[in-house]
Amino acid sequence: MRKLQGTVVSDKMKKTCVVSVERMRKHPRYEKYYRITTKFKAHDEMNEYHVGDKVVIQESRPLSRDKRWTIVGKA
Repeated sequence: MRKLQGTVVSDKMKKTCVVSVERMRKHPRYEKYYRITTKFKAHDEMNEYHVGDKVVIQESRPLSRDKRWTIVGKA
């Protein structure tokens, strides 16, 4: 299963955090690298992670309509 590292940007939902993951992508024509940000909803059973925390998320089975990731721990 995939593991990604990101930052918690929202913890307002019960047992769910929104994690922002940044990656670098290369432009096909101009060969320049630019930053892409993707947001994932991740399961947080104990509500222990808060905005600004660096976390590691892992792919899991679908837990709800939008949640397919689980927070494994702090980075």
